[in-house]
Amino acid sequence: MIRQYEMTDLGLLYHFLGLGVIQTESYIFLHQKKYAKTLLDKFGFKDCKAVATPLAMNEKLSKEDGSEQADEGVYRQIVGSLLYLTATRPNIMFAASLLARFMHGPTRKHMGTAKRVLRYIQGTFDYGIAYEKGKEARLIGYCDSDWSRSEDDMRSTSGYAFNLGSGVFSWASIKQSSVALSTAEAEYVNVAEATAQAIWLRFVLSDFGEEQTADIFTKALARDRFEYLRRKLGVISPKHLEGSVEI
Repeated sequence: MIRQYEMTDLGLLYHFLGLGVIQTESYIFLHQKKYAKTLLDKFGFKDCKAVATPLAMNEKLSKEDGSEQADEGVYRQIVGSLLYLTATRPNIMFAASLLARFMHGPTRKHMGTAKRVLRYIQGTFDYGIAYEKGKEARLIGYCDSDWSRSEDDMRSTSGYAFNLGSGVFSWASIKQSSVALSTAEAEYVNVAEATAQAIWLRFVLSDFGEEQTADIFTKALARDRFEYLRRKLGVISPKHLEGSVEI
């Protein structure tokens, strides 16, 4: 990055705005362990019993669920803190974004769900994302949708994640902007959103000289670039193989 931008090398990064960084010769590990502990202590969950998952299966939340109103100020603080924790915990992204839909007028059921997420954090506060050295820098994306997940407006939820060979570095869990009339339509909307993100990421990566293999399918290339990508695709002459024979 020093070759691309004007900057000063201050040595290895260890801590930044609640984000912990562990760097070794084989990996870089990002975590928010200290922040997670502070979060649990702040809301009185320091010694709570941990649970294995942030959300209970098949439980759906809605604006009107028949339960009493909860403390809106405390609820907003919990959800805001959980959203910040998703910087290194994409596994709670859906839970945090789901809870964020009920910032106005949360109920006791919403608060109970938020507290369950805190109990999940209790058992996993030292978790984070590992980026391993030596992995092929290949952009890989995953996406999925849940049809008509929202109880209030029947809109579906889209989710995607991208990595470059090891830990993910881009992810999202968002409610779709329109109502899908079928699971197929929900999936198409999700794929379109993920594709738009993939295109943007490719532009960003190209600024750092990280072209992806798919360039050979989209444009005319210089000879050295073309031959390099051809090899990446596994297209070679059999004479380059060990113990090769004539064909």
